[in-house]
Amino acid sequence: MEDDAPVIYGLEFQARALTPQTAETDAIRFLVGTQSLKYDNQIHIIDFDDENNIINKNVLLHQAGEIWHISASPADKGVLATCYNKTSDSRVQACAAVWRMPKELESGSHESPDDPASTAQTLELLCHLDNAAHGNVACVVWEPMGDGKKVISLADSHILLWDLQPSSSQAVIYCIENAHGQLVRDLDFNPNKQYYLASCGDDCKVKFWDTRNVTEPVKTLEEHSHWVWSVRYNHSHDQLVLTGSSDSRVILSNMVSISSEPFGHLVDDDDVSDPEEHHAEKSKEPLQDNVIATYEEHEDSVYAVDWASADPWLFASLSYDGRLVINRVPRALKYHILL
Repeated sequence: MEDDAPVIYGLEFQARALTPQTAETDAIRFLVGTQSLKYDNQIHIIDFDDENNIINKNVLLHQAGEIWHISASPADKGVLATCYNKTSDSRVQACAAVWRMPKELESGSHESPDDPASTAQTLELLCHLDNAAHGNVACVVWEPMGDGKKVISLADSHILLWDLQPSSSQAVIYCIENAHGQLVRDLDFNPNKQYYLASCGDDCKVKFWDTRNVTEPVKTLEEHSHWVWSVRYNHSHDQLVLTGSSDSRVILSNMVSISSEPFGHLVDDDDVSDPEEHHAEKSKEPLQDNVIATYEEHEDSVYAVDWASADPWLFASLSYDGRLVINRVPRALKYHILL
């Protein structure tokens, strides 16, 4: 895609759950979960062809209930987790489960978006995640730098990290209690800086934490005017942070002061022949945090934002009316980071 124009895909049902297929590093692929009370819910496998600016899709049935959150395993293309609501004895239950998609869909075998003969396939249940003792499960997130054995869950206003090793009996490693004072809506690990994560919630704030000392956040971002539903670090350049909220906006921020490269790109000694040039490069002052861009293609609450696994400069956002928008980081910023 040569220009920065957004690409829009519309789902038939309302939706609030979005994730890239994290273990897929060659194709630009997102998973989108629907939230329907009347019909079987679906997971749309969205493949984006950036050369031809075309979206292809497949559809999986999620018959367990309406999907509130979806996340993909960092180690296995075919494995994903959903948080969903189901009705039992006239009561709504918040549940979470791990699933496997059909083998032929893991690598992007797709049908025409307009093919009336295409039929949705179903997911295979791998296990349920019982987290009821700690409150309603808002989301389940895998730790990116691990082997898939640690996950974080959100329960009401608390953040819990779980060790899923069989010998640990699902022991809680740490808990940030009342992280936002109000409901915590989402969180994300910094993929390049150990111990750091970001969270967001109903207090309209995004908070950045060092889990070695969780008494106070290391940074707080207050750019949204309403509940912040989603926060995501860029996988390759962790100073780039996406947020989406009920004000229908997506904000791309440059949180360079708490990134893994707060002084910008630092070169190796062997790459610089001029000592004065080397000294100038090494003695940079930390760059200032700022908002890079605000995206307003949505007309409803933006419940999810996420980066493509295969392209660090491309991201998607999803609003409740089923509108999926694919955007790119501004080219000027991309070249500034790279050069």
